[in-house]
Amino acid sequence: MASSKDAVVLTLDGHEVRVSSPEKPYFGDKGVRKIDVVNYFVSVGEGILFALRDRPTTLERWPGGVFEGARLSTRMDNTGDAFYQKRVPKNAPEWVQTAHITFPSGRTADEIAPDSVAVVAWCANLGTLTFHPWPVTKADVEAPDQIRIDLDPQPGTDFSDAVWVAPHVRELLHEFGMEGWPKTSGGRGVHVYVPILPRWTFPEVRRAVIAFGRELERRIPDRVTMNWWKEERGEKIFIDYNQMARDRTIASAYSIRARSHAPVSAPVDWDELPDVTPFDFDVLTMPARFAAVGDKHAGLADHAYDLTPLVELADRQERDLGLGEMPYPPDYPKMPGEPMRVQPSRARKVPAEDD
Repeated sequence: MASSKDAVVLTLDGHEVRVSSPEKPYFGDKGVRKIDVVNYFVSVGEGILFALRDRPTTLERWPGGVFEGARLSTRMDNTGDAFYQKRVPKNAPEWVQTAHITFPSGRTADEIAPDSVAVVAWCANLGTLTFHPWPVTKADVEAPDQIRIDLDPQPGTDFSDAVWVAPHVRELLHEFGMEGWPKTSGGRGVHVYVPILPRWTFPEVRRAVIAFGRELERRIPDRVTMNWWKEERGEKIFIDYNQMARDRTIASAYSIRARSHAPVSAPVDWDELPDVTPFDFDVLTMPARFAAVGDKHAGLADHAYDLTPLVELADRQERDLGLGEMPYPPDYPKMPGEPMRVQPSRARKVPAEDD
């Protein structure tokens, strides 16, 4: 590592990564500087690279750090302090690899597809805190190789409720011959990853996840909901099936979340999940844990499950129960078989005909 007053240069994987303004505060409440963020990603390099390797990845960039009042730009308001970057920056070094992907709109882009810790560190220098990889690799960007089950607490519920549901997810996965690998989201939720054979399309995998969520909801209806519309979810854990739609992503393992206490998304074992909290894992504590226990998601590499049982479940639900498609996210074009995409309270009321 070479340093100067204005920059630090790291040599990683045979590449030089220049870290500008290394002393810039990134999480003032924790005393975490920009160089600390970069060094964090290097310290968990094997784990973050496993989560991102060769996957088209959207960057969530906070170039000014995280401070009180900081907010993320949205599709409707681009005046925020942070933003998502889906296309590779024009000034990217030639050693930063990319994957060519197609958005739901039909437009295309080249997204960063990390293949080294150097690429991760280079992205961190741009202010990237959270990495959002697709569930595909550049080898075939049309065929997901992971199911990502997002247990999303709704108002009135919290992390403990998601933890309560998680073993039921695992039990149901076992019935279909699958295993899942859990992690904290870095917020209130829990994510469960399931490696699958890359033989199915995005719509097919999403349909399988919908079927899985519906079966889970049938078994524990007081704790789980599949309702897309927030007004219908109640105080339950929402299985966010649309995280498996094209261009919808989940924060990767070891990503930093933009909250004042600098939490990270942490892979955990099933037996330790009931005893952890989201505050246990942050930029300052995760390096020591990683050095001690390694990557708790490494086992994903040893498996690739057949999705056929869940596809067959979806077929049975449609045939026997009339359960078909569910709404897509609002920015999607109208999809085949999709029901009306309007929340129930605003749905157009059709007056009954006169007798």
